[in-house]
Amino acid sequence: MIVADFPAFISALLCRYKVYIVNKKRPVNLDIGTIQLPITSYVSILHRVSGVVLFAAIAVFLWVLDASLSSEESFNAVKECMGGTLCQLIIWACLAALAYHTVAGVRHLIMDMGIGETLEGGQLGAKIALIIAAVLIVLAGVWVWA
Repeated sequence: MIVADFPAFISALLCRYKVYIVNKKRPVNLDIGTIQLPITSYVSILHRVSGVVLFAAIAVFLWVLDASLSSEESFNAVKECMGGTLCQLIIWACLAALAYHTVAGVRHLIMDMGIGETLEGGQLGAKIALIIAAVLIVLAGVWVWA
């Protein structure tokens, strides 16, 4: 097949397969410090991060459970370790991730029911979720170190 108007053929082919030539002079902002994200973005990103932390925490807690159930000596060693500041800090961090992930998850469930889907509603829901999570995280810290 011979194509008489080759540039038009290539242009039509590129458009057909959604390949567009991009202007190379467009502005590019690669400085993450200057990008202004809305509060809803931060809440969503933190929700994902807390999920990853919880996934890792499950592995650590299962390892600790296995160690504590293997013998009486290892149970006493785990019990002694749990009284240490580092272990208490790890437990508090895991509880903080659990509290935040739960609150943000409930926020998503409420939004799935159609409540707070507007821009203002989403921002208000994000602020409320952050406040409730902060209160629960402080209470978890009081519970761990009390």
